[in-house]
Amino acid sequence: MIGIVCEYNPFHNGHAWHITHSLQEIGGDEGVVCVMSGDFVQRGEPAVYSKFARAEAACRCGADLVIELPLPWCLSSAEGFARGAVSLLAAFGAGHLAFGSETGDVKELEELAQELLSADINREIRELLSQTPNLSFAAARQMVVERRMGETGKRLAQPNNILGVEYIKAIYDLHLEMEPFAITREGSLHDGAGRPGRRSASEIRRILLYGDSIRGEVPEAALAVYENERRLGRELKDRAELEQAILSRLRLFDEAYYSRLPDAGDGLGRRLYQAVRREAGYDAILAAARSKRYPLSRIRRMCLCACLGVTAGMSEERPPYARVLAAGEKGRELLRERSGKGELPILTKPAAVRQLSRECERLFELGANAHDFYVLGYPSQEERRPGEDWRTGPRIL
Repeated sequence: MIGIVCEYNPFHNGHAWHITHSLQEIGGDEGVVCVMSGDFVQRGEPAVYSKFARAEAACRCGADLVIELPLPWCLSSAEGFARGAVSLLAAFGAGHLAFGSETGDVKELEELAQELLSADINREIRELLSQTPNLSFAAARQMVVERRMGETGKRLAQPNNILGVEYIKAIYDLHLEMEPFAITREGSLHDGAGRPGRRSASEIRRILLYGDSIRGEVPEAALAVYENERRLGRELKDRAELEQAILSRLRLFDEAYYSRLPDAGDGLGRRLYQAVRREAGYDAILAAARSKRYPLSRIRRMCLCACLGVTAGMSEERPPYARVLAAGEKGRELLRERSGKGELPILTKPAAVRQLSRECERLFELGANAHDFYVLGYPSQEERRPGEDWRTGPRIL
């Protein structure tokens, strides 16, 4: 079985090619299982379409089963994000983990992962950070890795290579029987401009923001899902639609609350609190809290964690259940095969979470409340009704 970690924000031609190429190179008679971020993604922003729509689009374009990565892991660092997603794939029996990277050389990425798991390199990184207060963790790590590994170390400066290394680290650290498979990323760079038909997700989001058509940039089956969402008033193409809701939440909390957020150490929680109490707009808060040491994505994730009730430590363990968002025919077969097997509960009916542990129920409630927050950005007022997460089952194809 092939496992893929994804956000599909939105699903596009490159994603479809990735699935097809993985099946050709690895072989996937048992199917393709995706673990996908929910309504909020790892860069600290709301997704342009809901988790349900994005999961359906994926299953209409090659995926067999889409599982939701719960909220605390979606808004975690690359390491926490990868660890949570890979553990879910392992629970479903994925023997291969297919991901895109700039290098496409899995051996290089494995060498980097092994190096980063060593105690020596982490000590060197900490020493460098203590000596250079304005240096970010990512920059310090890059400097140390390049010093130790030369040209191979430079691979860690590229965003998809970074995620690939984190996936491999998770496989090693969790002692999983899973083989990483790196595919060379084609088309546009991570946030750069690409040619028509091979644009990145970030570029497609910009096209949507300006009201232009994305026909030809996404598979027709996915486009049909997105156009239906637009007709229903469920397209959140501009983060600004949620700005007032975000600001109203951020202003509710005291400094102690900010100190309990993920990544709030080294005074960053206090710095963010002061920015919230001083600035009038969301972008101004982000700019005021940001520094050379603290990247913008980290500040955005902290803001969303504050709004959505995610506190430090929530993503330290593995996700305690797997919620199915969408499934095709082969995905349904897989669910039947795994029903009642293994230690990880599989949720196909939201209400069934109440039969699990209180930990599982609290985590589901956190995600359900986050979805209620997310829909406040919809153009259609009717579609902003609360409680949809509790009423919505998987989209079955």
